[in-house]
Amino acid sequence: MRLPGSKSMTARALVLSAISEGSSTLRLPLRARDTELMAQALRSLGGHVSTPDETLWTVRSRPLHGPAAIDVGLAGTVLRFLPSVAALAEGPVSFDGDPYVRKRPIAPLVNGLRGLGVRIDTAEGDGLPMTVHGTGTVPGGEVTIDASRSSQFVSGLLLAATGFAHGVVVRHEGPPVPSAPHLRMTVQMLRSAGAAVDDSVPDVWSVEPGRLKGRGWNVEPDLSGAAPFLAAALVTGGSVTVPDWPAATTQPGDRLRELLTTMGGEATLHADGLTVRGTGRVHGLSADLSEIGELTPVLAALAAVADSPSRLTGIAHIRTHETDRITALSRELGKLGADVTELPDGLEIRPRPLTGAAFDTYDDHRMAHAAAVIGLVVPGVRLSDVACTSKTLPQFPTLWSDMVTGGGD
Repeated sequence: MRLPGSKSMTARALVLSAISEGSSTLRLPLRARDTELMAQALRSLGGHVSTPDETLWTVRSRPLHGPAAIDVGLAGTVLRFLPSVAALAEGPVSFDGDPYVRKRPIAPLVNGLRGLGVRIDTAEGDGLPMTVHGTGTVPGGEVTIDASRSSQFVSGLLLAATGFAHGVVVRHEGPPVPSAPHLRMTVQMLRSAGAAVDDSVPDVWSVEPGRLKGRGWNVEPDLSGAAPFLAAALVTGGSVTVPDWPAATTQPGDRLRELLTTMGGEATLHADGLTVRGTGRVHGLSADLSEIGELTPVLAALAAVADSPSRLTGIAHIRTHETDRITALSRELGKLGADVTELPDGLEIRPRPLTGAAFDTYDDHRMAHAAAVIGLVVPGVRLSDVACTSKTLPQFPTLWSDMVTGGGD
């Protein structure tokens, strides 16, 4: 299964390229709804973003300006990465999106930017719709936020910080920041673009003011997007290979190698990529998924067809993703016959014989991935909407069908 580029890397590369001097290229980026929304948002701000095909995108820096209206859709990256960029533009920049996105938290980011000297008008509760009144400059400085609901709050403050007059020092105070690998990705990519970043002190990130240089970005395959395909090997007793799996990466999806092995698979990293083999028998899993919450739906699907109970914890933050994924998984797996207990920060899943039923996706691409995995071994599972997978992988229905049928239609 040759998969498109990482959504997380594509989004960060687009932002960094738009605020860098000169031209940048993205090789093998992800073309999906989230990244198209990011590209269009940067165009709305005056940036030049050329996305002619899936092979090579080009970004040329230009002065950013408003007025502009940005559609964030359901994309957390657009919602949380671009307000700081909008603050560097001259003129008002409004943000809004799909109805559910108004429920996604952004108050820590908004308050952080206000503390750095940015004027922002928001709806009640510091949510969308929102307007950032850019002046072309941001004083910057030091700010303390609670990023326990999303690492994107920190990334959103760091990505544009080289353009702040005094840079930025971000301190986190509160429960642990989830999805730490994504923060490491932000820091690594900032450094690759020429930023001076210090993350040596736990829960403190410092970015010095300066100028970023355009460069070429080689986007890795989306490892989290590989989850349903690799899980298919476990439930069917088959094998799936994802080419070009990196030997070293900051993508949290790399944890699939360890987790799928624990659940009964065999994961082999070789020169051509990663191959996962299954036996058709799946074991239960007890794991803290705080760093890899996006893998929860597929892992929960595997747990529902396992031969022993599972306990998935550390994922309270996925209640504010595209939907409340904990409640949605509990409800939909329960409809199929699984014995599921919803925890404040996770799920307990005790396998029972499953029967087919309608599986609602809640406009959430990863819920569709979970249903597809279960549908390989439980007849009659019907997805309410597979089109929602276009958010991060428009080719999902075709890729899935080709995998199952051996390339037929």
